[in-house]
Amino acid sequence: MKISTVNYFIGDAFKSFKRNKTISIATIITVLVTFIVLGVFSLVAENLNLAIGGLEDKIELVVYLDNDITPIDKKEIQVKINSQQGVKEIQYESREDAFKKLQENNAGILKGYTLEKNPLPASYIVKLEDMSYAPAIREAVKDLDGVESVSDEQESIDTIQSIIKFTKIIGTVLFIILIGVSIFLIMNTTKLTVYARRKEVGIMKFVGATDWFIRWPFIIEGILIGLIGTFLSIIVLYFLYKFGISFIAARVIILNLIPVSYVFTSLLWKFVLGGVLVGGCASYLALRKFLVV
Repeated sequence: MKISTVNYFIGDAFKSFKRNKTISIATIITVLVTFIVLGVFSLVAENLNLAIGGLEDKIELVVYLDNDITPIDKKEIQVKINSQQGVKEIQYESREDAFKKLQENNAGILKGYTLEKNPLPASYIVKLEDMSYAPAIREAVKDLDGVESVSDEQESIDTIQSIIKFTKIIGTVLFIILIGVSIFLIMNTTKLTVYARRKEVGIMKFVGATDWFIRWPFIIEGILIGLIGTFLSIIVLYFLYKFGISFIAARVIILNLIPVSYVFTSLLWKFVLGGVLVGGCASYLALRKFLVV
């Protein structure tokens, strides 16, 4: 394809954009809202994933022991835990150590208790390579002699994972709906442009212009609408997320969040690609369905 032809396509696309600027702006706004919604849900899901990753690194499986456990049972429990797949480290915590630790962190809970009147059991604290090993280890040790109970934070992890799954589903449904609206509006823009230029298109076809020669300006116009909408959505998302991080950081001291730069380093290229595909495909479909050339 010659450079002069490409220049013609681009120039024609810009002229058409200006001629139909009202509906083009409406379409850009729809694309903008679509990708802002997608971006918000993506950022929420990524931050929840980050939170889960941090929790999984700290999660421990705790095997609480009976107060009257025998040394033999205690040793057997330790051996059994060590033999399980996925165990990274095992630590014994005596009743006294558990009392002192809780007293340092939350002394109010132990009000009225002393080391002599210690309500806390001894335990084995088991660090895991991955939280997925927890159910198997729990099943292996829970019925051993001397084991009072087995506790972990799997329920918390499952809850957060359910929230992430729900967030992704809602985000996907909203995104599909808004993408459909965007494609519909871009198709209508293209149809109106084609209708306004039907005589010109007919003359071009009469003198031998190919279908693709006629189609390209419309497709470029659709891509232009998609790109403007996605670029604007990135800018809005950047400032929204920056404000959101500042707001949260001022109220929650210890919280890991995806950095603001993520919007440009990860979302930008995905949004640009999405804008090109949405705009180009919508224009192509409009021409294919409604334009007889």
